[in-house]
Amino acid sequence: MESSGIGQFIPLILIFVIFYFFLIRPQQKKVKEHKAMVDGLKKGDKIVTSGGITGTITRVIDNDKVEVEITDNVIVEVVRGTGIQSLMNTQEVKK
Repeated sequence: MESSGIGQFIPLILIFVIFYFFLIRPQQKKVKEHKAMVDGLKKGDKIVTSGGITGTITRVIDNDKVEVEITDNVIVEVVRGTGIQSLMNTQEVKK
């Protein structure tokens, strides 16, 4: 009778393992890559904000904000951690 009690938890353990490898682990990897990208931003990088606006970084303010030039003479402040979705000008090595 005691072995049947442990046998009931085996499907729950398997479900947790599946969730970890297919949902939790890839999400943690994606968050880590995004944080590394945001930490490496510098003046002149072209970015896409979370709102879909593209622009060029003109100045890094502290560690929390950056100034982004959307078009000529239009500059906005964007929060680094949440406001920047992706980097547009990734350097590709040409052969």
